[in-house]
Amino acid sequence: MALSKKPVTGMRDILPGEMQVRDYVIGVIKETYGRFGFTSIETPCMENIANLSNKQGGENEKLIFKVLKRGEKLNVAQAQEEGDVVDFGMRYDLTVPLVRYYSNNAAQLPAPFKALQMGNVWRADRPQRGRYRQFMQCDIDIFGEESNLAEIELILATTTTLGKLGFQGFEIRINDRQLLKAMASSSGFSEEDYDSVFITLDKMDKIGMDGVKAELLENGFAPDIAERYLELYRGLEQAENGLDYLREKLGENLESSVTEGLREIIESVNAAKAADFRIVFDPTLVRGMSYYTGPIFEIVMPGLGISCGGGGRYDKMVGKFTGKDVPACGFSIGFERIILLLTESGFRIPNAPKRIAYLVEKGVEGQAMADVIAKAQAAREEGVQVLVARMNKNKKFQKEQLTAEGYEAFVEFYREALKNG
Repeated sequence: MALSKKPVTGMRDILPGEMQVRDYVIGVIKETYGRFGFTSIETPCMENIANLSNKQGGENEKLIFKVLKRGEKLNVAQAQEEGDVVDFGMRYDLTVPLVRYYSNNAAQLPAPFKALQMGNVWRADRPQRGRYRQFMQCDIDIFGEESNLAEIELILATTTTLGKLGFQGFEIRINDRQLLKAMASSSGFSEEDYDSVFITLDKMDKIGMDGVKAELLENGFAPDIAERYLELYRGLEQAENGLDYLREKLGENLESSVTEGLREIIESVNAAKAADFRIVFDPTLVRGMSYYTGPIFEIVMPGLGISCGGGGRYDKMVGKFTGKDVPACGFSIGFERIILLLTESGFRIPNAPKRIAYLVEKGVEGQAMADVIAKAQAAREEGVQVLVARMNKNKKFQKEQLTAEGYEAFVEFYREALKNG
């Protein structure tokens, strides 16, 4: 079988120019989140398959890269179900591994615990622009804070970071899973139908109100229930204040603390924000993970038309590992999409150190080469990034390649020049 020089479908090689941008963005993220008190951690790339397939990850559970058992444990001939041949899976996000990490190490961690985690995740997804089968995620999470302070800190930390990267005019859309459930319940949907209803609702921006109704009917829901449900959304389009409207319409189906909590988050973020963005209430925001229990939020960048990150509160997940619930809330930046936006806009790293290439003619060796290396070392001590390389026959093409990689100047060393001092 011939070897392939191309990466696996949905995965990619990252060239030096983009890697410089990625390293810079990672540095900004870590520095900014550090100022908000978040501490870096790391979890393994694989988890027990039971952890990943616990019906909390929504559609992502269908996209798990599963790992076969090994050696004597793998007996395909006698296997009757998937569990007989699979024991691990590649993580599809960072939240499930983080909750396991916290459950295992909580006694050694401060309270509240503010975690920063960056790492690759894997999904057997259909590759498309800005979406790959292996991609970097960047999450911040807070455990042990039950008040809206967690949501406020997460949103401020994330938006401050985006502002430092030069993004302006983006939106943070916010909703609450309790609000979604109250709207579904008051319309007549049963609790076991919520996930199906929300999957359809999540398509509102693509298929519109009529499309949502048609899909609800297609899924077997009664016309009067679907109509009552969509009537709430029609009323929201006319309402001056969506939160007040829903509080009045839903009555006893919704605790007042839900709308007041969203109001507090929005007002607090607006009062303290350090970047140019809007935070808006979006009653159609769903988020795909069924583990969310309270406020949920999402980043939308102008011109991209897709989410560039999101998160929310998931107070019931730790209890699945320990038997005792712990308040938890997180926010994930869509790292790959952020990098895509930056590279496509011609982003240049601010205050980057000067880069110089020392091109040395073949034949320069011995003491002469030692002199060149000494000069390079002296320049590096002054903060200059210096590449020492042999001069190619096609010097012009070599310089063009190096210029494309950010080298600003070239110093050439020839045998004769060195002999003459």
